[in-house]
Amino acid sequence: MDWLKIAKNYESYFLEKTRNLLKIPTVLEKFDPNNLEAPFGENIRKALDYMLTMAEIDGFKTKNVFNYAGHIEMGEGKEILGILGHLDVVPTGGKWTYGPFDATLKDGKIYARGSMDDKGPTMAAYIAMKMIKDQNIKLNKKVRLIVGCDEESGMRGITTYLQNEAMPDLGFAPDADFPLIYGEKGIYSFDINGSENDSILFSMTAGERYNVVPDKCVAVLKTDLSLAFNKYLQEHNYQGAVEDNVYTILGKNAHAAWPQAGVNAIFLMTDFLKDYTDSAFIKYIDKYLSFDYLGNKLRINHFDPEMKELTLNTAIVRYEEGNFKIGCNIRYPKGFDFVNQTIKIQKSADNFNFSYLQKNNSAPHYVSPKDPLVQTLHKAYIKYTNDIETPLLTIGGGTYARCLKKAVAFGPNLPKNEDLAHQPDECLIVADMLIAAAIYAEAIEKLASENQ
Repeated sequence: MDWLKIAKNYESYFLEKTRNLLKIPTVLEKFDPNNLEAPFGENIRKALDYMLTMAEIDGFKTKNVFNYAGHIEMGEGKEILGILGHLDVVPTGGKWTYGPFDATLKDGKIYARGSMDDKGPTMAAYIAMKMIKDQNIKLNKKVRLIVGCDEESGMRGITTYLQNEAMPDLGFAPDADFPLIYGEKGIYSFDINGSENDSILFSMTAGERYNVVPDKCVAVLKTDLSLAFNKYLQEHNYQGAVEDNVYTILGKNAHAAWPQAGVNAIFLMTDFLKDYTDSAFIKYIDKYLSFDYLGNKLRINHFDPEMKELTLNTAIVRYEEGNFKIGCNIRYPKGFDFVNQTIKIQKSADNFNFSYLQKNNSAPHYVSPKDPLVQTLHKAYIKYTNDIETPLLTIGGGTYARCLKKAVAFGPNLPKNEDLAHQPDECLIVADMLIAAAIYAEAIEKLASENQ
């Protein structure tokens, strides 16, 4: 079956449905478990309803699991092939050429937050299922496209789903890169908390999510340092401004899995303030975190030949009248001695009489490159790209694949393309999404059809 030829007939359908979905601003603003109708907010619920209603109209079986997640199903059999996507997105951040929720179509690209992470890829997987269904291919497994509502901020959606529905026997998440991601680093977040009285610093704010490098830091000062601040901006060629006692400096967003790809605005503000204040809060950031993306200053650095280096993202600061929180996120490879290494973070806090709060921890996820699932998916990729050179990958990002016992992240970003997830001007290339849909259809056919 030439799935790419078939996929091209679905281009207008893909454009219409994907742009409609991308126009829904599915940034989590507040999680409210008592709001049974919309625990992640009205817009995320609206996106979930959109997907399930579309699928019902197209003749699929659907199920909404307590408005935390849902699935779109076809096929028969005892085994389940799970395809895992998510509808929530990270905050927009930065300067966009087009409105981040306008879903602007220009030069074969759709610009929108979530276009690649993960609404566009989820819709490509849906198109693959629709092609299989429309071709009347008989399946010996149930195939479920599982759409979650909370991947970017805790995975409560997929967790609730798996507590109430059968875990798929195997699966893939269209939420990363081709050719295939067989290993994902562990993901761990922690906070450093404390209080102080400082003569210079009144407040300091940066960051919204642990999985994003903050691109803006705002400090309110009790002393006029405007001349020094403007000189600092000019000397370092940084963007920023000062108005009255409010000081703003700009960096660059990036995914926390690749913090070195961004410019952390917290570090820039700290670098300026450290020469004018005795704040222990500033001194802690400078000593243990600033301009360090590998955990060297905390002495938690680690390297694995397959999963590469540990990375550290200083993601959030909240400082108000002497009370503060520093929120950090690390991505650690297999072989990292989690218990003994994280003791060093505790000791760093103890050195300043601060407190250390452990938050979410998800262990590394790994499926052998020799596993039949990996081999089948890789062959589907090769069929439609002729790419036998690009090696299989491991990443620092976390996908829904880690929630299943046997699943991997599978596309859709092709090796030739820059990864703009979590960055301004995030966009999808329409032609590439049709290739992805063809690859996914091939994979579904090979993994779940009666003829295989």
